[in-house]
Amino acid sequence: MALRLHLPHRTAHPAGDHPAEDHPGPGARVFAVQRTGAVLVALFLLVFGLLGFADNLAFFATDGERILGLSSNGLLSTISVVVAVVLLIAAARSPRTASTVMIVIGVLFLLSGLLNLAVLRTSFNVLAFEFRNVAFSVGVGLLLLVLGAYGRIGGHLPDDSPYAHPRPTEEIVDENPSTPEEFAAERAMRDAEVAVVQHTATPEQRRRVEAMSGAHTRSERRRVWMSFDVGGRQLR
Repeated sequence: MALRLHLPHRTAHPAGDHPAEDHPGPGARVFAVQRTGAVLVALFLLVFGLLGFADNLAFFATDGERILGLSSNGLLSTISVVVAVVLLIAAARSPRTASTVMIVIGVLFLLSGLLNLAVLRTSFNVLAFEFRNVAFSVGVGLLLLVLGAYGRIGGHLPDDSPYAHPRPTEEIVDENPSTPEEFAAERAMRDAEVAVVQHTATPEQRRRVEAMSGAHTRSERRRVWMSFDVGGRQLR
């Protein structure tokens, strides 16, 4: 009887059923967390920037006005609006885009906090930063980095993660004999190999065993052996 491989098959779902949507996997969860974080940060920055425009803040003033508890000027308001728009666009696009943009902007926020900390109360403080601005910049930078890296950086990512690398599909081949001729060939091959080891093989057996030495799989070896047969007759 032929030996068969029983592979799992997909269960058909009635029309209109969407199991992936009813039970979102880790990939959907990762994107939802990143998108929510990006949108929340973007909305705060957008409101912060628009309020700065509404107050007609001086563009390059080093002594800013207080907006939502932070110091700001016209330049910082403009940058805040631009960053907000970039985050909103990234959140609306693919998971990989959102993650990459959040990581990049997170790094920029961290650098901004450190650089502006060095120029506080100097003429180079073109963004009108105060210490609370530095703390806010570092905090938002870390938040964006963590959310951007969530579900992307690390080992053992789930298969349905938007950042999981596709794995090559391995084809499963059944190399077991499936016909009477193949079963007979397997027995003859085994007998010939034993005879070669015991130095009792016939010239024909040695010739076939030598030919099979170049084959790498069981089915290839069997195919080489059977290629010597004429009219389906097996070596006895």
